[in-house]
Amino acid sequence: MTAKDCILGRRSIRKFKADAVSHELLAEIVETASYAPSWKHTQITRYIAVEGALKDQIARECTTMYPPNGNIIAAAPVLMAVTIIKNRSGYERDGSFSTPRGDGWQMYDAGIASQCLCLAAYEKGLGSVILGLFDQKEAESLLQLPEDRELVALIPVGYPDETPVAPRRKPVEELLSYQS
Repeated sequence: MTAKDCILGRRSIRKFKADAVSHELLAEIVETASYAPSWKHTQITRYIAVEGALKDQIARECTTMYPPNGNIIAAAPVLMAVTIIKNRSGYERDGSFSTPRGDGWQMYDAGIASQCLCLAAYEKGLGSVILGLFDQKEAESLLQLPEDRELVALIPVGYPDETPVAPRRKPVEELLSYQS
């Protein structure tokens, strides 16, 4: 599978088969995702594979602002909690910001890493969807995150039980401009 095949073929999957995803396969996917670029190679993204009762509790208690996300999480065999180590990406060693974007780079790094995780999962026959609507503080509490970590996204992962069609894309002429 080429990179283009992976990018064009991957869809957001919201329905999953009940089949478990092996820990070995999850480790392989995270190993691939670990090659995502990051600010000054800080590699701040960390993943927590959540299964069983805790996954179901997150689905119930952390998605009341948008209940369909709870249904997606509950249906997936595993939930990848994407976390970051705070105060590294976008910072200098003395604690000052490197750019006017402040700590915004940590979200950029987490986004790149999340997409790499989803593409690596797709290559291995798994589906995923990146969720952003959830009760972050409650989920962080349930996951018992240390103070130096922040929960950025929840990604349900499993074997797809749907084959969504790619939505229309804007034409290149609308997306690309040139300047000299």
